[in-house]
Amino acid sequence: MNRTDLVKKIALRMSVTEVQARDFIHSFQGILEEEILTERTIMLLGFGTFTLWQQAERPGRNPKNGVPTVIPARNSVKFKPGKMLLEALNKK
Repeated sequence: MNRTDLVKKIALRMSVTEVQARDFIHSFQGILEEEILTERTIMLLGFGTFTLWQQAERPGRNPKNGVPTVIPARNSVKFKPGKMLLEALNKK
């Protein structure tokens, strides 16, 4: 599923226009980004937790020519699924 598909599904489910659904997604993404940067963790009960973490600098290789290089440290986000999401994914 891509953003366009998600916009259409949200518009149908919430009985709103696709423009409103797109605005909702854009706002939601912006809020998630701001909160992860300031609070470092966002917990959506039942769905999961987004956590900011620092990836350490590490050795790597240039895939084009195989030359060893150093991959710089950077911020990333981890997602841990919540209990309700895991249960929904593992229904038998």
